[in-house]
Amino acid sequence: MSAADIDAHVRRLWRHRGATVPTPRRGPAQQLDLDEIVGVGIALADADGLAAVSTRAVAARLGKTAMALYPYVGTKENLLALMQDQASAMPPWPDPPSTLADALLAWSSALFDVYLAHPWLTERDWSQASQGPNEQDWLERLAGILSTWQVPDERRSTAVTMLYATVRATASTTAAYQRMSSDGADEWLARSTAIQTHVPDLRDRYPLSTSLAPPTPDWRANPRAALTAGVHLLAVAL
Repeated sequence: MSAADIDAHVRRLWRHRGATVPTPRRGPAQQLDLDEIVGVGIALADADGLAAVSTRAVAARLGKTAMALYPYVGTKENLLALMQDQASAMPPWPDPPSTLADALLAWSSALFDVYLAHPWLTERDWSQASQGPNEQDWLERLAGILSTWQVPDERRSTAVTMLYATVRATASTTAAYQRMSSDGADEWLARSTAIQTHVPDLRDRYPLSTSLAPPTPDWRANPRAALTAGVHLLAVAL
């Protein structure tokens, strides 16, 4: 990507925070609205996952060609980054909680809700952070919590990584479980039964891992409660 393309993309990302959106130079001026383009991409991803999103698919929903979108969003990767940031808007925040654990849980629960509303966000690799304002808002809020509760500086980066990882993993696993058909669940149980049949000494071979107690609460039945337990465990460590 050229320096000019990078500059144009950043201006689009930060268009609602004071940056000036570049004016398309091709075709009739301003036939399309950037927010509408990004919104169509988000709707496609919400319905069918990231695999359904392409500039061609988005353009078709708008009655345009893929080339007609290029002056507005650039490449497909640019479009995905714009979608990622727009879908990550942070909701209004409640009053400051009274403990570090409650503050971290409020942040984690709010982000978890965003991921559940847009499961495809967890399909985006961490190396593909949009670098947009909405994603920066989440990081700033979390950094503020850690600062307010005087978490040592040397622990903050690790805490940020662990909290993001916990929320993303819980949301991703929840989405996968919700997509699993009853046939898929039955197959998993059938494999477990077959293992016990063909490896009768499984517990002798793996005494510690096979004796682990089931998680309480069961994340499959109540993923938010499981998230709460994980965040409280991290808060204790901090």
